[in-house]
Amino acid sequence: MTAGLREGIAGEPHHSGHRERLRERFRVGGDAALADYELLELILFRAMPRRDVKPLAKALIARFGSFSEVLAARPERLAEIAGLSDAAATEIKIVEAAARRIALAAVRKRVGLSSSSAVLSYCRTAMAFIDHEEFRILFLDKKNQLLADEVQGVGTVDHAPVYPREIIRRSLELGATALILVHNHPSGDPSPSTADIAMTMQIVTLAKALGIQVHDHLIMGRDGYASFRALNLL
Repeated sequence: MTAGLREGIAGEPHHSGHRERLRERFRVGGDAALADYELLELILFRAMPRRDVKPLAKALIARFGSFSEVLAARPERLAEIAGLSDAAATEIKIVEAAARRIALAAVRKRVGLSSSSAVLSYCRTAMAFIDHEEFRILFLDKKNQLLADEVQGVGTVDHAPVYPREIIRRSLELGATALILVHNHPSGDPSPSTADIAMTMQIVTLAKALGIQVHDHLIMGRDGYASFRALNLL
């Protein structure tokens, strides 16, 4: 049977029934009813309406490891996947941005913010699955409410540049009285290194001299996180 005949008189692709079945499973059972690659298919459907995207979804999961890691992949890495259109890569990044904004909204609504579950959820969404190190600062006011969330350094697979004096300068610009430091370990192991500890102590010392408190330093990994406060390192 030719491709044209398979599409049928209405011009619908032969895989349209599969797509509708996936959508129905999602409507009834939510994301728990779908495997990672199936949830990814639902995203790809929008940008690639006339192609069977199941093999592509499976290829993405195989390359990056999980649904979350596909969303976190940099555009240039997504471009390496054969058959993934620019439009489909953009859809993936839109979903990632939406997830990050939802998590950040929960942080902004939280009163008396420190290392709350909302902060951990947001930091995990934003940083746990990216393939390079980033150093992020949450700047807080005197009520521990979020003033700003900024990435201060973007680096390589095992290092991100951190400039303690620039962090303090930015804190003063924003009128922040407290900070939560956050960075990720792409290796997956969130254990703080000797360099992490030394850098944190330098920031704490500079901040304390100006009346700024460092509430915590969180290190995010794919399988968990480390809190300097919980480890008695602050």
